[in-house]
Amino acid sequence: MKSAVLLKLANTTMPFGKYQGKLLMDLPAPYLIWFSRNGFPAGELGNLMQLMLEIDNNGDRALLFPLKNGHSST
Repeated sequence: MKSAVLLKLANTTMPFGKYQGKLLMDLPAPYLIWFSRNGFPAGELGNLMQLMLEIDNNGDRALLFPLKNGHSST
């Protein structure tokens, strides 16, 4: 997996919805699972959200923490 994709995943914010403004890496698993059942957004955002769900399912979410660029996860 390319490091540029992981950097993007760790620093891209959700542009809409309940978690608008939250980093994709900070989205709760149930939210990502909802999208997996109902359809991810088209394009890069959907691809990143699918990747985040896969990373979360594998228990590897913590690998993204050092890649955050000054964002707060609160």
